[in-house]
Amino acid sequence: MSLHPLIAELTDAEKAALCTGASFWDLTGVPRLEIEGISVSDGPHGLRKQDDDADNLGTTDSRPATCFPTASGLAGSFDPELLARIGAALAVEARAAGVGVLLGPGVNMKRSPLCGRNFEYFSEDPYLAGELGAAMVQGLQDNGIGASLKHFAANNQESQRMSVSAEVEERTLREIYFPAFETIVRKAQPWTVMCSYNRLNGTYASEHRWLLTQVLREEWGFEGLVVSDWFAVNDRAAGVSAGLDLEMPTSTDGPARVLAALESGELDRADLDLAASRVLTLIDRAHASEGPAVVDIDAHHELARDAARRSAVLLRNSGALPLAGIGAPIVVVGPFATTPRYQGAGSSRVVPTRLDNALDALRAAMPDRRIDYFPEFDQAAAAAAAASEVVVFAGLPEVAESEGYDRTVIDLPTEQSEFLDSLRQRVGKLTVVVQAGSAVAMPSADHADAILLAWLGGQAGGGAIADLLTGTHSPSGKLAETLPVDLRHTPAHTAFPGDGHTVEYREGIFIGYRWYEARGLPVAYPFGHGLTYTSFDYSDLEVIVEGNTATAQFNVTNTGECAAAEIAQIYVADPEAELARPVHELKGFARTHLAPGESRRLSVELDRRAFAYWHPRKGTWHVEAGEFIVQVGASSADIRLAQTIRLDGEPLYNHLSATSTTGAWLADPVHGQQVHDVLARAVGGLAGMLLDNPELDPGRYHMFVSIPFNRLGRIDAVDFDTEAIDEIIATATTPASAAPEAGCHGR
Repeated sequence: MSLHPLIAELTDAEKAALCTGASFWDLTGVPRLEIEGISVSDGPHGLRKQDDDADNLGTTDSRPATCFPTASGLAGSFDPELLARIGAALAVEARAAGVGVLLGPGVNMKRSPLCGRNFEYFSEDPYLAGELGAAMVQGLQDNGIGASLKHFAANNQESQRMSVSAEVEERTLREIYFPAFETIVRKAQPWTVMCSYNRLNGTYASEHRWLLTQVLREEWGFEGLVVSDWFAVNDRAAGVSAGLDLEMPTSTDGPARVLAALESGELDRADLDLAASRVLTLIDRAHASEGPAVVDIDAHHELARDAARRSAVLLRNSGALPLAGIGAPIVVVGPFATTPRYQGAGSSRVVPTRLDNALDALRAAMPDRRIDYFPEFDQAAAAAAAASEVVVFAGLPEVAESEGYDRTVIDLPTEQSEFLDSLRQRVGKLTVVVQAGSAVAMPSADHADAILLAWLGGQAGGGAIADLLTGTHSPSGKLAETLPVDLRHTPAHTAFPGDGHTVEYREGIFIGYRWYEARGLPVAYPFGHGLTYTSFDYSDLEVIVEGNTATAQFNVTNTGECAAAEIAQIYVADPEAELARPVHELKGFARTHLAPGESRRLSVELDRRAFAYWHPRKGTWHVEAGEFIVQVGASSADIRLAQTIRLDGEPLYNHLSATSTTGAWLADPVHGQQVHDVLARAVGGLAGMLLDNPELDPGRYHMFVSIPFNRLGRIDAVDFDTEAIDEIIATATTPASAAPEAGCHGR
């Protein structure tokens, strides 16, 4: 980027000061040039604007603001338009509070259900997280407030988060932990990206040049500012050199360390000028958007209620829901009915403008039915056992989910599970409403006739729960993360959270549904699952191929008696690939609302990346030639339609070396025929026939093609044209050992 025009007028000391915060929430200005700093604030699901006398750790109460559902809930909506509307509402509240940048959204992957901060993240799937995150960023920034995309990168646990080194191979980074960030950068250009606390393959994210400059800026085209997570800076001068523009919060020695490094030659003045320019540009953008803003608190509350309705997932329903408006008394059990879990703990905690509770909302929605309430489980046993309908409010206590530490179990609290177990043999209908920010072990079919996962639904979640239980609205959310049967089945179970110094991502690209499906493991509820009060039929899939892209068109019909929304999911399978690939991967989705009997034809585009994988030897995204299966389903485990297509793929140059197998050389689109001809002349007879007909002697054929290409000349019994082999190797392109992926292991 070109330097800010005022850079030439700044002293080195002013540049260094610009690159460090002025206070906990404020950026430094340049009073001499009448440049005023700006304020930033936490806010992934609601503005957390603190007063000027806030504590030094930024943990005290903040001004009231609309508390929307957390990201784990919002992801269940599969609704980018909703996320954009929430982003716009957050922008209005931020502008009214004098905030220029909101610190969110968080798009880290859910490698393990135990991560204490999973409630702040969208999904285990990078495609879904990227689409939703991009929409929220656009909603914020279209309304003049900058976003801060976080936490970049591989920050998937809270244990030892400020020091642990995430050991991750590049293919796993590229296919799982980078794509959501990449999508949002390319689609929405967030004003800022926040680096994470952890080390990545040994190097702190705050001073990782490959991460912050080569990948983020040079490859993805990021144009904004990189800011540290609060207190994430390890070596300030190294951070500036790597591409970390702004250290937050204020630092007592940061500017002095920068100036000392500049004086000693450790820091290049050009890097400092570039960082200071980016800070000035951010300040300019924020000031340009300043102005009066009127917050419609009632409208934002209704938006929060709509968001909570769209986010909740009906996991199971054997006729218990919706609740009828008249009938025998209903027994409601559990303190969350009146004191809801509506958000997580830590830096994202919001002081809501108001707070609904489900019990009051249910009574208002069902004036003709008596509702008896029991706040403690031990008080409710007798009444619940005698009731015809019971609604139990269960979930995780606030202390279970927080920034700063991880969970150790996925079970519900003992008193809840024991109470549900006591009702196993009861007669009547039992509904369980679960409030939690991440995956928990759900009650079994023996324990519940219906299960509604309400997530952490924000300040209007209580009203939304009542809307869904009574059938005023039909549930429409789908799971954005797999709910496991057993913690031991989860992908990172034996490698989470590591040994305190490192954490090895041994499962590679296989997290979430990719893991369970590849290993045939049972799950409680699969990714993408969610029921409604109606039924949907899928039909007439047509996949139109153009080059290495495709468009899937299909019909969805509401075949039931209730209006509702369905979320159709498009998965791509690559049944035969050079490298191990998941059974299938989410590459598109479409949310549509249909009246009873209504049908709609949906169209979902699948770009080149929908079919590509990261080729570690080539160091690029690659689409193989061959067959792919485009699937349309109601969940990852409920595929309704499928069509096999064939793509021409792309030539893969530069991936062969002298030691590549003979089979790899034969399969190469550039050199394969030449290699075939050389070998056919050398071996002749039956052996030559095997080159075209492996089935004649599969064992002999596979032994032969597994030999490294440069060793063929050592087979004394065959007269290979070694000069021809050497010539082919010499004319082939750069060996894989020169590929750039090693850069991910350091600065």
